[in-house]
Amino acid sequence: MDTSSVSGPGSGGEKTYLLVIDGKPQGPFSIEQLKDFKIQPGDFVRTDGMDDYKEAHELAELREIFGFPRRAVIPQYFGSFDQRLLAAVLDWLFCAGACIPVVLVTAIFVHNQETILSFTISLVVLIPFVNLVYHIVMESSAKQATYGKQILKITVGDIQGNRISWTLAAARNICKIFSTLPAFTGYLFCFFNKKQQCLHDMIAGTLVFKERLL
Repeated sequence: MDTSSVSGPGSGGEKTYLLVIDGKPQGPFSIEQLKDFKIQPGDFVRTDGMDDYKEAHELAELREIFGFPRRAVIPQYFGSFDQRLLAAVLDWLFCAGACIPVVLVTAIFVHNQETILSFTISLVVLIPFVNLVYHIVMESSAKQATYGKQILKITVGDIQGNRISWTLAAARNICKIFSTLPAFTGYLFCFFNKKQQCLHDMIAGTLVFKERLL
């Protein structure tokens, strides 16, 4: 990468990029300065609003400007057991928080104790059902993650890291039954394989991964 023709960082209101040169972030640089660098598709760049560095071909605007073909980016960093556990706890809390107010409102307007008791008992079924639907919808969405996973910055995808369909998301989450029984043994599988897949991930062919860190 030739750096001799670049005079300095970009200025004004134009979008600028940090560029990794010889293993060290430098910049920020404007698009014109990136052209002077003759950046390659595999060069790492970062701009405002990005949590981490990405290869140049991963950014749509750079692909359009430089004509880079988009390459498949195979995940190399995977969600750890503690990240997944904490995300799961957060998601259960979110789902419970959405369901419990229904019972509270019912208790206010319904004075029949048997009806209130029936609604309360129904939470045992309602919360897991809402949690299942919520996971299927969120993991197959553009975000590829529930809110709990987004907070922990982990993502669900197929073996190549691509967004999964709602049918695969449904299969993944239904297969959690096999990870849960007996005694959550299937979740321990993540300690014994390089991709840190739990049993339901192995069955469905999915990964829980996180962005690369430099």
